[in-house]
Amino acid sequence: MTEVLAAFSPVEHAVSAAMARVLPRELSKRDPLVRSSEHADFQSNVALSLAGDAGMPPRELAQALQRELGGSAVSSTVSGPGFLNLTVADAQLWGQVEARLADHRLGLGLPLAGTRTVVDYSAPNIAKEMHVGHLRTTVIGDCLVRVLTFVGGDVVRQNHLGDWGTQFGMLIQYIDEHPEVQWRGGTAEPGAGEQVSVLDSLYRAARQTFDADPAFVERARLRVVALQSGDEVTLGVWRELVEVSTRAFQQLYDRLGVLLTEQDCAGESTYNPFLDEVVAELVEAGIAVDSDGALCVFFDDLTGPEGEPVPLIVRKKDGGYGYAATDLATLRYRIRKLEADRILYVVDARQALHFQMVFDTARRAGWLTDDVEAVHVPFGTVMGPGGTPFKTRSGGTVRLSELLDAAVEGAREAMAGKPHDLTGEVLEQVIQAAGIGAVKYADLSTSRAKNYVFDTAQMVSLQGNTGVYMQYAHARVRTILGKAPKEALEQPIDTTLPLHPAERALILLLDGFDAIVREVARELEPHRLCGYLFALAKALTDFYGACPVLKAETPARRANRLALCRLTAETLALGLDLLGIQAPDRM
Repeated sequence: MTEVLAAFSPVEHAVSAAMARVLPRELSKRDPLVRSSEHADFQSNVALSLAGDAGMPPRELAQALQRELGGSAVSSTVSGPGFLNLTVADAQLWGQVEARLADHRLGLGLPLAGTRTVVDYSAPNIAKEMHVGHLRTTVIGDCLVRVLTFVGGDVVRQNHLGDWGTQFGMLIQYIDEHPEVQWRGGTAEPGAGEQVSVLDSLYRAARQTFDADPAFVERARLRVVALQSGDEVTLGVWRELVEVSTRAFQQLYDRLGVLLTEQDCAGESTYNPFLDEVVAELVEAGIAVDSDGALCVFFDDLTGPEGEPVPLIVRKKDGGYGYAATDLATLRYRIRKLEADRILYVVDARQALHFQMVFDTARRAGWLTDDVEAVHVPFGTVMGPGGTPFKTRSGGTVRLSELLDAAVEGAREAMAGKPHDLTGEVLEQVIQAAGIGAVKYADLSTSRAKNYVFDTAQMVSLQGNTGVYMQYAHARVRTILGKAPKEALEQPIDTTLPLHPAERALILLLDGFDAIVREVARELEPHRLCGYLFALAKALTDFYGACPVLKAETPARRANRLALCRLTAETLALGLDLLGIQAPDRM
């Protein structure tokens, strides 16, 4: 791959070279502090930062650096107390466009090459329908997987299904006692969702019976014992529940366009063989101690509202294991067997204390060392109109499939009112891409730590920072490229042409793509990529308004602007793909 540097990288190199000629060796190695600026292409505050150590007034140091930059592709002026304003030569910027177009990765580096990251996301419960609460973990997790993979990481997807525990004894016993309820279907894919819908209803009925009938509680408890001891009949029903549920989940994943497959499923049951040894290690190390018959881990810095200890219960009084033991076994497995350098848990913010205790316990046990980073990636809640929890009219949880249906229908209505020449299957594909993309973009464009309101009308709007607006911006530039003569598309860039301010602004923004993707990979904040793409789409609109493309005044200008359009289209398409959103060529 051709090595391509972001625009600020040559500037950083130029300032660093000037620093090496002006400053002592130990100071010349410092960060040149080059940042984007409203006063020039870039600005460096390095003279203000190093003046004291260098024994020079800041403005005098800035002027010395300015003299050393003379004659390079970066021109400079000094302002204020010592700000160094930096402008990149037009030829340098056109060269950047040319170099990025020659690279199928558009100049993005591979900073995570040689690292392995495990991403734990989605994690629905077997025998229950996926609902609105699964949207953010699935969409955010998928975006992080895509970004981390693209920048060179070896990424292991893990769908930690809720497929074990006392609730399955309850459900299987209820199914056994109500043979009249038909939940089993054929193996045809379309039936899986309906089967899980029936199972979800059965689970709720089983819970009501469990809460009201002590005799049923005892029968359910015995069924749990049968499940855990390997009773083949009970295990057979459990396997059917898992199979039907995972097929239904996969249908939704495919519709959402996320990368998860059945091969990525690693439910709670996966770690059952390790629970005894995990707890034994904690007991032997004195980390887990007896507390009223339960095995608990206590923490010096964690107490309740009245100062009482807040324990992590790794084994209950009845000898059963809960989520804590499973999560500890899972973390230990991912470190030892999957050999992860970094483990990301894309889980609701309300689980922050739980993960704090799990990570602390794993460190005390010596499983989680300084060589491995375990990170809870929290997110806020999807809210309904008025900022209230998103519920159905009856107060129930909104099914994820219904939420997607509503968004697709919103996109269908929005497109019905706009002129287009799409028909048949192509039109339906675009409507589906717009509706699903609208949901994902609305989620990802919000800072993940914040709640956001699910507003279908806003999501499918062609105005503002929406997925449909981004898709339309991409389709619009593809349309221009489709109308261009072949010879104009193949004509090389003329780097001697002076830049129009709108061209310069667009190129500088395009050159920031690598930096923003690296930032998302580092900070785990997809909304920053959304913000970048929205700014890029707006800069593209400004460019259209100021710079004729197909009707440019000379063939050379037309070729340069077409190249700039092509790089913008490819950057938008790649950026949307990293978000997990389709970029149709026509809208």
